[in-house]
Amino acid sequence: MTFKRIALLHIILFLTVMFFSVTPWYFLMLTVAQLLFVPLTLQLILKKENRLYHYFAIPAFVAVSILQTTTNTQFDILLAAIYLLFTFVIALYGFGRFIRRGFVHLEEFSIDVGLMYLFIGGMWFFAHIAEIDTGFSPIITWLTGIHFHYSSFLLPVFVGFLGRLYKTTLYKIVCTIILISPIIVAIGITFFPWIEVISVLLYIFGIYGLIYLAFKAPFPNNLQKLLVLISFGALGITIIFSLLYAARVPTVNIDFMLRFHGFFNCVLFAFCGLIGWALSTPASNEKGWGFPLSNIRGKHIIGEHILTKSSRTQTYKGLVDDMSIYVKKESLPSTIVHFYENTIQYKLYSEVRWHNWFKPFAAVYRIISKKVQQLNLPFSNKQMEMTGDIIAIEDGRIKTRAWVRKIDKDVIFVALYSSHQTNDQSYMNIALPLPWSSMIGILELHRRGEKLLLTSKGTVESDAGIYLAVSKYVFKLPLQEQFIIEEIKEGQLRAKHQMRIFSIRFLTINYAITLKNGFGK
Repeated sequence: MTFKRIALLHIILFLTVMFFSVTPWYFLMLTVAQLLFVPLTLQLILKKENRLYHYFAIPAFVAVSILQTTTNTQFDILLAAIYLLFTFVIALYGFGRFIRRGFVHLEEFSIDVGLMYLFIGGMWFFAHIAEIDTGFSPIITWLTGIHFHYSSFLLPVFVGFLGRLYKTTLYKIVCTIILISPIIVAIGITFFPWIEVISVLLYIFGIYGLIYLAFKAPFPNNLQKLLVLISFGALGITIIFSLLYAARVPTVNIDFMLRFHGFFNCVLFAFCGLIGWALSTPASNEKGWGFPLSNIRGKHIIGEHILTKSSRTQTYKGLVDDMSIYVKKESLPSTIVHFYENTIQYKLYSEVRWHNWFKPFAAVYRIISKKVQQLNLPFSNKQMEMTGDIIAIEDGRIKTRAWVRKIDKDVIFVALYSSHQTNDQSYMNIALPLPWSSMIGILELHRRGEKLLLTSKGTVESDAGIYLAVSKYVFKLPLQEQFIIEEIKEGQLRAKHQMRIFSIRFLTINYAITLKNGFGK
């Protein structure tokens, strides 16, 4: 069935419900979202991806229709629960989209969040129908349900569609604000009224940023651009009155907000936005991951146990056979090249420094990592020697070798090194087996003057990043890794390894690397 036919059916359904409605007019603001805006917006996202959706959607729409056209009955809670189940299924679908991709393509993540937020709207709707004591008046409970259908579902989805067309640095800032604002609003309403004012100010910046981005975006036709601008522009007007309401201006009361927001949010924002994006829904830029993965997964203990079944008799001297696959090695200091091609000839001394804000997490993590024997970094920042071997291993990739690093007798790392090439770009492909999974580090190598940079931060098209592989899913983590190595003098290197989460630095490891006595180049 085409989108136009589905849209016609939902319009007829809503008009019928509106004609026979027995509830006050303003309740239709939520009903129109449930019977028209939500299902049609989902059609733009789902298309033919999820047939199971229909088994939950149709009963949910029937349940909402009955609730709106009948007085209180003993079946009201059951009917509200049917709609709640529908929103839960949609949230699961959004979470599944996110798990298959991870923290990449912010515009798709915005759509995922909108799908997951819908379930919160379903819970508030259920709380209203079931007359659950939420600590708020019934009208506030119902208004919160509206908030999570419009500002927390429709808006993130529309923002995601915009990002598919036009993604700039400003877009990333604006999108982030739009995604976190509903939670800040909820905290403000529940605990601290002054936070509610701050959240509305954030919304103002985000919404006016969207209006600017919509002006700049290359829409396929002028009608679509006009409708999207009207949609975001309507929010630009209503958000000012939300600020006045949050500031407790006497004339801007709930009755005023119901009438004012009812027109602007339902007709201009939701309806114009839906028609605008339905005219030409931008295609996703997501392509999936094409790089080779290690097929080795750990159990509850990693350590050297992971190597017993997959190791081979072949040996390697270094982490790579020839550095020229990554960079022009003639342009690098000779000791850097020699270290990577003859790693076993070097001594490593490490100094681990957990950053202060992360130390409580590191202390707890240390208890786990010591048992698992993987990523088992010391809590102390005292310089310690790391010893280890490089062992050939079979894991489905080319020329894989395991670098086992220890401090005294404790295994610190077991990292499986290989390489791959995508579009003439060579990457260092490193796997760290974890319990029933594997962490994958894909690094680009670049010369920076006399230094060598290894980084997980690449362009949008780059494979570079840190991922978690579980079963058939590959999930990009919000982690960044950077390793800078430089020659101090011949036979002696210094390196700094930095780790960040959401771009915030949490770990720094300084290395002193020295050629062992008795070895020559």
